[in-house]
Amino acid sequence: MSDLSRSHLQQAFANTSLFEAKTWQLSPEAWPLTGREISELAQIGEACLHFHQALENLYLRSVAGKNLLRNKPLLAPWVAEYLDRGKPANLAAHARDKRQRGLFPTVLRPDLLLTDDGFVMTELDSVPGGIGLTAFLNRLYDEQGNVVGEADMMIKRFHQSLTALVPTIGNPLIAIILADESATYRPEMRWISDQLQLQGHRVFCLDPDDVFPLGSALCFDVDGNPEKIDVVYRFFELHDLENISTARYIFEAWEAGELAVAPPMRPFQEEKLTAALFHHHLLAEYWREALPSGSFKRLKKLFPLSWVVDPAPLPQGAILDGPMAGGRLLASWQQLGEASQKERELILKISGFHESAWGARSVVYGADCSREEWVAGVEIAVGDASHNLHVLQEYRKPKRIPHRLYPAGSEAGKHDAVSRQGRLRLCPYYFVTGNQAVLSGALATFCPPDKKIIHGMQDAALLPCRRVD
Repeated sequence: MSDLSRSHLQQAFANTSLFEAKTWQLSPEAWPLTGREISELAQIGEACLHFHQALENLYLRSVAGKNLLRNKPLLAPWVAEYLDRGKPANLAAHARDKRQRGLFPTVLRPDLLLTDDGFVMTELDSVPGGIGLTAFLNRLYDEQGNVVGEADMMIKRFHQSLTALVPTIGNPLIAIILADESATYRPEMRWISDQLQLQGHRVFCLDPDDVFPLGSALCFDVDGNPEKIDVVYRFFELHDLENISTARYIFEAWEAGELAVAPPMRPFQEEKLTAALFHHHLLAEYWREALPSGSFKRLKKLFPLSWVVDPAPLPQGAILDGPMAGGRLLASWQQLGEASQKERELILKISGFHESAWGARSVVYGADCSREEWVAGVEIAVGDASHNLHVLQEYRKPKRIPHRLYPAGSEAGKHDAVSRQGRLRLCPYYFVTGNQAVLSGALATFCPPDKKIIHGMQDAALLPCRRVD
């Protein structure tokens, strides 16, 4: 395997608008994954889809007040209350529509940290960015061979997952609609639509204002003529619906059966508190019964311990199911502010349906902030709970590992790559078709070892993954 030179990489990035205003560290080689690791990733994708299937059943049975277990009584109306909290009533009703049953996100992307104990899943994203970025990097690094998912598998599977929603239409017209909030991802989604158009597919990247109703259908203008849209891939968060000028027409076309929407507009599928529901002691028997045994064990290992920050009053003498603060069990979430720095190996973040719920913008890492910042974060979580629930999650530290990078900064003139220590976040992409979640690529984010929260940044290297023996 030969290295990709710095100049080759820089030229490839300069030749496309895909990476406007984005910079990161360069590496001569893709991230190596063994066959065993790739097999594990495939099993994680299967477990993620099983989790979504069990979550749907949990939510709908909670809404209907139905029993959750086969042979024992277990009712949990509070689950639906948690998942619907702060959502508009019409959106909650849409999520429960019988026609939505069995509809799941077409793209699943867990955020996996590599720790000394293996992978840990901090989030399961169903409206992920990076699809075009990973597809481009796969193609670029495919010169080295053995890229996970093959060079263009990301593009192919993305299209297949959407066309499967309208199986009776031979070459459906697919509109990728991006809101202004997602504008930074517009270049990569346009790149994907361009690549698919070159293959003869009708895929267009549009702004919300580009679409309009015509009868009961949703259309957009092509060379002065209205074209009916068959599938909308929504690249916007559901909390942003009120800022989508044409959202009403998307709902109306779906109601009329003229349109498929992916991911489905079901906010319960996009809440981070679902990890806390998985660990909730009152639901332990449900998850064990609802999930295949292999997926249950895998998710048990993947999800860090998590809790919903619900400040509902407790009876005298009762304690919370949560961590300790000041060496004592909690009788209220406010007491979490008394936790020592050692006890604050915890992540606090908003669950969803809020503009700060993505991109690590609401994340507070207790052991890496001052007591004042921690107390402020706890007060926000408690104060917002009536409308926006927060999740508390055990922090699992990524391990230090080496990878070769080209020198940057003052040493950028040097051409030879050198081994650096860092920490890894791995984002595998699974495209869902029917009852299968197919691993089609993975994006590795390799950060300097002093970074506590790992995400895309100038100091990180963004890499596709390749199979090694």
